[in-house]
Amino acid sequence: MSALRKPAADLLFTTSDLLTMPEDGQLYEIIEGELYVSTQPNWHHQYASSNLFRALENWNERSGLGIANCAPGLIFGLHDAVAPDVVWVSFERLPQVLGEDGKLHAAPDLVVEVISPGWQNEQRDRDTKLKLYSRRGVREYWIVDWQKRQVEVYRRSRAKLIQAATLLHDDELTSPLLPSFTCKVSTLFMQIPKA
Repeated sequence: MSALRKPAADLLFTTSDLLTMPEDGQLYEIIEGELYVSTQPNWHHQYASSNLFRALENWNERSGLGIANCAPGLIFGLHDAVAPDVVWVSFERLPQVLGEDGKLHAAPDLVVEVISPGWQNEQRDRDTKLKLYSRRGVREYWIVDWQKRQVEVYRRSRAKLIQAATLLHDDELTSPLLPSFTCKVSTLFMQIPKA
């Protein structure tokens, strides 16, 4: 993934610019007016993402507290529009978060990004998006690294996201946002060959 800047005369990319992007199989996101372009995720990325989504949906069926979705459009403002891998929103907050256009326009409770290979992708998820989600009020942020087989958990504390844990193979993923939710980290990566 690379960040592109507009010529100086235009300065920042906006959500309107996203409407002019070609339908070429690339993923286009804007963070603080910078355009980020990446290729579609690979098999292992999607496998880990799907396993986490399935665990959240199974818990949702039991709890009835909210809903998870994969890669929804998340438009925070004119210069911030992204597509996280998985989000979870409580049913209580969904009416305030989901716009008439079918996109999210405020922070979901939980955002999950699965890291794609490459330094730029890793930097975007661990730094650029962490700052964006922290600034915009996301309550919890999980970074799933299928290559290292770990999950980094960030929770809101004193108005920003702070790293709460790095969970490894045998650890259980839980959250105060999701009462009684539990997912063994190793189940996210079961069919991914070890590097």
